[in-house]
Amino acid sequence: MRNLLVVSNLQNLDYALELNFHLMLTLPPITLRLRGWKLIDRVALAFLLLCSIALGAGCGLLFVYASDLPEIRALETYRPDVVTEVYADDGQLAGSFALQRRILMTHEQCPKVLYSAVTAIEDQHFEEHWGIDFPRMASAAFRNLVKRRITGGASTITMQLAGNLFLDRSDRSFRRKMQEILLALQIERRYTKPQIFTMYANQVYLAHGNYGFAAAAQFYFGKPVTDLNLPEAALLAGMVNGPKFSPLTNPELALNRRNLVLRRMEEEGKITPAEDTATKKSPLGLHIQYPRNDLAPYFFEEIRKYLESTYGTEAVHERGLRVYTTLNIHMQRIANQSLRDGLHSYERRHGWRGNLPNVLGDNLGKLETYEDDDWRHAIEKGSYLSGLVLTVGERDAVIKIGPYRGILSPNDFAWTGRKKPAELLKVGDLAQFSIQEVRDNTVRVQLEQQPGPQGALLAIDNSTGEIKAMIGGYSFEDSKFNRATQAFRQVGSSFKVYVYADALERGSTPFDTIVDLPFTTISGGQSYSPRNYDEKFEGTITLRRALAGSRNVPAVKLAEKVGINTVVDMAKRFGITTPLPPYLPLALGAADMKLLEHVSAFTVFPNDGIRIDPHMIRRVTSYEGALLEEAHPEVHDVLTPEVARTMTAMLEEVIQFGTGIQAKALGRPAAGKTGTTQDYTDAWFVGYTPQLTAGVWVGFDDKQISLGKKETGARAALPIWLEFMQGATAGTPVMDFTNVVPLEEQVGEHHVNVDTPDTAPTEDEPAAPKEKPPAPPPPAKTGAADTAGVSPRLSAAQKQW
Repeated sequence: MRNLLVVSNLQNLDYALELNFHLMLTLPPITLRLRGWKLIDRVALAFLLLCSIALGAGCGLLFVYASDLPEIRALETYRPDVVTEVYADDGQLAGSFALQRRILMTHEQCPKVLYSAVTAIEDQHFEEHWGIDFPRMASAAFRNLVKRRITGGASTITMQLAGNLFLDRSDRSFRRKMQEILLALQIERRYTKPQIFTMYANQVYLAHGNYGFAAAAQFYFGKPVTDLNLPEAALLAGMVNGPKFSPLTNPELALNRRNLVLRRMEEEGKITPAEDTATKKSPLGLHIQYPRNDLAPYFFEEIRKYLESTYGTEAVHERGLRVYTTLNIHMQRIANQSLRDGLHSYERRHGWRGNLPNVLGDNLGKLETYEDDDWRHAIEKGSYLSGLVLTVGERDAVIKIGPYRGILSPNDFAWTGRKKPAELLKVGDLAQFSIQEVRDNTVRVQLEQQPGPQGALLAIDNSTGEIKAMIGGYSFEDSKFNRATQAFRQVGSSFKVYVYADALERGSTPFDTIVDLPFTTISGGQSYSPRNYDEKFEGTITLRRALAGSRNVPAVKLAEKVGINTVVDMAKRFGITTPLPPYLPLALGAADMKLLEHVSAFTVFPNDGIRIDPHMIRRVTSYEGALLEEAHPEVHDVLTPEVARTMTAMLEEVIQFGTGIQAKALGRPAAGKTGTTQDYTDAWFVGYTPQLTAGVWVGFDDKQISLGKKETGARAALPIWLEFMQGATAGTPVMDFTNVVPLEEQVGEHHVNVDTPDTAPTEDEPAAPKEKPPAPPPPAKTGAADTAGVSPRLSAAQKQW
């Protein structure tokens, strides 16, 4: 039993051992499976944790970036800086003021070809995406990764708009890109595609100070954006990528970029392959319109100063105004040409000065690459421009003016008195030339030189007081000083109109006589002996003769008779505000006055005695069209109609046979007065027709410098006035002065004995030399036409002073 028990126990032990062995064999696999599941759980947990962290970080970043974003609602009231537009009297845009040159356009004004060009090169999927083009973004990211540098972006038009409006696009950081994306999404939620594209089209920068496609179309092609054709639209679309694609600074690069836009348009099905091929062969076709207010810079500067003082700088240069002015474009162009012609004519009369700048000698550049600023202006017949001397031969010289070449022959510099061009010019010289003719790529030129004296011209419409043309100097770029409105210059004999108007108002008539003989009087406590310009005396003459011939002695006598203080008061009634010393030399113009006031005063005569304040602005509106101001010029009653008409009849004779006889070439009724100051420092002519009054001044800025002997108002200023009036009145009906009876028709009613006939020829009007004493009057015959004659017999019945 014990053995059986032992065996039984042993069997049980074996069983137990076997059981334990099996258990030992089976337990490890179970343990390994549990550990495997724990690893997966841990990985999953770690992954979820990382995702949570990333999501949290992303949300945090989005919160940070979003919290720093501007309010998109601001776009509802946002308006970009726009130009202040200045319009001429016919409604034509003539100039502008702006910090950013921008002309707003609507979506309807955007031509389809421009829309297609911009979307083809900048955002092919603009109509489909909602602010972000993910396929394009992925493609750009892969491309940048492969090349290990940023070779291109994937910004949509909406993202570009967001960046342009709210962010600094020069910042290439991740933060800026994320903000751009968030802003683009918000913009897409709030605005339609047409609205987004219009805002973009008005905001994009297109080089040379131009913002928006409308401003760029005006600048590069001289046309409104609605008139853009395919190559022009493609060129502008290509410039969106940056100013480096400007056709002015990099024409070849701009051409290549334009052709790339055309290729993209063809790939997108916007144009046909034939259109693509044909357009790529076309040139850039630029017609640059520099926004420099070149037409009337002095006029526009007066406008700018007034607007800034009235509405503030921000309103003028950022918010934008619409200014409707009195400027007449045709008259202003004629005035520009007339003044330049007159000053260059003066230079030709006074000979060649030389001393020219030289591109090579002054290190200004190379002959092959030199470009002058003058060449940015229109190169056309009548222009005065700088030219570069390329070669100098025995008989002629080759001149470069922009893209043109000209041959300078002896006839073109004959006024200098030289026979050979080498006596005047050398290679590299920069000289002035006038364009006589333009043919293909050549020009016919005449040698000129930069004028020494300055000049000013002002024209006023008689019936309205509107300033139609204004020039304040030869070159606004060289001198901003406006000699038409700012300069105070002595007016010489043109002041005599105030003396004679005062005398007529006090009862004198044109047929009253006065003695033109040497005399001495007291003025300002000192003796004063006026002299005539020619040192001659005409004896007994009528007042009409004295004014027509601009006789100095009779003018002083007349002023003394009526009283110099009343003459001063009369001038003030005419609108003269400058101080006028109450001394007899004032009768001969010995006082400083402004051209603007002097010309305005002359409008009293054709206006039957009334003067309308001169003005330059008809009305001003906001950019949206709200009226801000409108002109209501003040009207002044200066003279009776009878006196004004008599003065016109007398001033007509200045032109018919007096010192202004050259103006007779105008071929229509006109009246005016010359003016020359002592030592020939100032030359004037102010004249008018029934419709228009204009005045011209010529002189050096330095009042001590003389224009030269014989450079009188009739010689230096009147030809400029004549050329202007011929152009300004061309094509207009010839009109007589209303209710003005010519004095010749009234002669029969007045029987007077004179020593010099009223219609006797009058010499040119030089100034009186100071160093010569008056010549004694020689004997003369009564009624003789000798301008030096003086009659010793004077009728007691005649008025004599």
